[in-house]
Amino acid sequence: MRRSEFERAVVAEFGSRAPALLADLALPAVGDLTAAQAIDRGVAPREVWMALCEEADVPPSRRHGAGRLEPRH
Repeated sequence: MRRSEFERAVVAEFGSRAPALLADLALPAVGDLTAAQAIDRGVAPREVWMALCEEADVPPSRRHGAGRLEPRH
């Protein structure tokens, strides 16, 4: 997962709550950092995405492949 895919996935899943979740929600899976801190410190976007999904109770069916653009036609 690229950072741009991570950002699209977060906005698609959390909408207007996304900025607050990225800045305020501590994620145990990445050392109790927020998602923003983890990304800034070089944690892989996919790892941060999965940690965010786990902490925010996102169903597994909406975790994988999130943030990808549709193929061009």
